[in-house]
Amino acid sequence: MLHKYIKNIKLLFTIICGGSLLIGWLLSTTHSHFSTTFFMMGIVFGGYFQTKEGIMETIQEKKFNVDLLMILAAIGACSIHYYFEGTMLTFIFSLSGTLEEYTTNKSKKEIEGLLSLQPETAQLLLDNQTVKEVPVDQLKVNDYVLVPKGDSMPIDGYLLSQESLIDESAINGESMPATKNKQDPLFAGTINLSEQLTLCVTTTSDQTVFSKILNLVQEAQNTPTQAASFIEKIENLYVKLVLFLVPLFILGSHFLLGWSFSESFYRGMILLVVASPCALVASATPATLAALSTGARYGILFKGGRYLEQFADLKAISFDKTGTLTNGTPIVTNTYFLPEYPQERIIPYVLALESHQTHPLAKAITHYFEKDYPIKDTVTIATETGSGVSLYEEDIEWRIGKLNFVTNETLSSTLLEQTTNLQKEGKTMVYLSRQQKIIAYFALLDVAKAEATECLAYFQQNGIHTAMITGDQALTAHAVGEHLALNSIYANCLPTEKNKLISEQQRQFGTNAMVGDGINDAPALAKASLGISLGNATDIAIDVADVVLINNQLSSLIVCHQLAIKLKKIIFQNILFSSCVILLLIASNFFGNLNLPFGVIGHEGSTILVILNGLRMLQKPRSANLVSNMTVKP
Repeated sequence: MLHKYIKNIKLLFTIICGGSLLIGWLLSTTHSHFSTTFFMMGIVFGGYFQTKEGIMETIQEKKFNVDLLMILAAIGACSIHYYFEGTMLTFIFSLSGTLEEYTTNKSKKEIEGLLSLQPETAQLLLDNQTVKEVPVDQLKVNDYVLVPKGDSMPIDGYLLSQESLIDESAINGESMPATKNKQDPLFAGTINLSEQLTLCVTTTSDQTVFSKILNLVQEAQNTPTQAASFIEKIENLYVKLVLFLVPLFILGSHFLLGWSFSESFYRGMILLVVASPCALVASATPATLAALSTGARYGILFKGGRYLEQFADLKAISFDKTGTLTNGTPIVTNTYFLPEYPQERIIPYVLALESHQTHPLAKAITHYFEKDYPIKDTVTIATETGSGVSLYEEDIEWRIGKLNFVTNETLSSTLLEQTTNLQKEGKTMVYLSRQQKIIAYFALLDVAKAEATECLAYFQQNGIHTAMITGDQALTAHAVGEHLALNSIYANCLPTEKNKLISEQQRQFGTNAMVGDGINDAPALAKASLGISLGNATDIAIDVADVVLINNQLSSLIVCHQLAIKLKKIIFQNILFSSCVILLLIASNFFGNLNLPFGVIGHEGSTILVILNGLRMLQKPRSANLVSNMTVKP
C-alpha cells in the first residue's frame, strides 16, 4: 500500500492539499487559528513539488518559469492574510500539474508495456542438447534458443520448428495471431501460443525490431512540437516581464492613481496570479504527448511531436511502389495452355521445374499450383541464371522462363496479342515450352495492397497531391499507378532521381512526404519534409525516416493525418482560449471588478480546461477501425 502511495505521491499531496483547503474553510468561521494551520498545511503539501521543480529549474537552467510566479502569488496572498485564496491557488495549480503528469505518464505507459514484454533471459540450447539460461544480451547470431508455450521471444530470429502460432500484437498491433512456418522470421517481444519452439538467432539484442521500437518511442517523447518549442522559448521572457510589471503596477496604482497601498498590493497579487501563462504553457505539450500515445497504440511511431504537427500541413505525398503500394511479392493472375496440352498433364512438369527455385516468380507459380497437382519425378534440372530452368525426360526438353530462353520460334499472332496486352497491364510473362514450342504461359503481377486505393483516395479528397516514384519499368509502374488513380507516376528512377523529384515537389507544393521501405528510398526519405518508413523496411530507411508505420499498413497514414489536424486545432483552441482568459482577467483586475478567489479560479480553471482539452487526443481516431481491422503482417 505504501509503495502505491509513493508511486502516486504527487496525486496524494494534491489530495491532502484539497482536504486541508476544505477543512480550513469549514473551520474559518468558528476556529480561525485552526483554519490557518490547515491552510498553511495545504500550501506546503500542494506547493512542494512545484516549488522544488521551479527553484531547481531556475538554478540549473538559469531561466524563470511559471512555477515561480505561482509560488510568489501564494506567498503574497498569505502575506495579506488571504490564506484561503493562497491555498486554493496552490490546490488548483497542483491539480493542473497532476493532470499534466497523468498525460505524460499515459504516453510513457506505451514504453512500459513494451518493456514488460521483453524477456531479460533466454533458454540457450547447447551443442550437447542441454539447456542453459543466459542473459539475452549474451546471445550471438546462429545460437539456438528454446521458447516455451506462452513465453515471449527473447530476440529476433527464424523458426526452426515446423509450425507455430505467434501473437505479434506487440509489433504490428494485430489482434489475430500469425501462423509461422519453418524458416519464417520471429520477432522479440512476440508470444509463442503453440508448443515449445526452437529459434535460430539472427541479430544481437540491441538490434532487434523490438529494441528499435522502444528507442523510437523514447526519442519521440523528447522532441516537442514547433508550437511547444516556441511557447517554451517565450516562457522565460514572459515571466521576467510579469515580475517587472507587478511591482510597477503596485507602485504606479498607489502613487499615480491614489489607491491605498493595501488595495494596490492586493491588486498586484491578483495580477501576479492572472498574468501567469500557466494555461498558455500547457497548450501544446499535454495534447502532443496524448497524440503520440494514441499513435503508438495503432502502430504509428513519430520520432518527435514536430513531425506529427507537420502532417497537418501536408500538400503532397509520394510512394515507392514495390513493398509500399504493392505487397512486394508477385502472384499468378493469368494462365494459358494450348488445347492439345491439358493443364493436368502439364502442371506436374511446371512444378518439377519451379518448386526448387528461389526466384520470386518461381515461388509464386509453385504456390499457385502445388496444392492441386503432384510434382513430376524427373531427372536433374538445369538452371540458367536470369533466364529460366530446363529439364530432359525421355529426350524431350522442357523449359520455363523468359521468351528468348524457352524458344527460338516467333509467337503466333494470337499469343503475341494476348501477351502484349497483359504486359501493358504491367504483368510479367513466364513461358513454358516443350521442344522449343510454346505450350503455356503465366502472367504475374505484384498487386496493390488492399488498403492502398482507400488511402490514396483519402489524400486526394483532402487536396493532397499523390505520386509514385519507383525504380521499376514504365509499363509496370503505369499499370499499378493508373489502377490506383495516382496524380503523378515516375518510373525507372535511381535514388538520385528520386531525391531530385522530392526537391522539385517541395518547391511546387510545400510540405511533402515520402513513403518507402528500401535502401534506394533512403535519400528521398531524408530529403522530404516528412520521411515515412514501413516497420519491415531496411535499417537505413527506418533510421532516416521521421515516422515509422510499425504495422506496415498504409491506412495508418489516414490516422496520422487526422491526428495531426485534430492536434493543430486543439493547440490553436488552447492558445486562443488561454490568451483571451489572461487578457480578460487582467482587464477585470485593473477596473477593480475581480477579487483574488475569482482570479485564482479563472486562471487555474483555464489551465485545467486546456489540459483536459488536450486529453481529447487520447480518444480513438475516426479512421482507427481501418487500421485495427487490417491483416498485414511484417
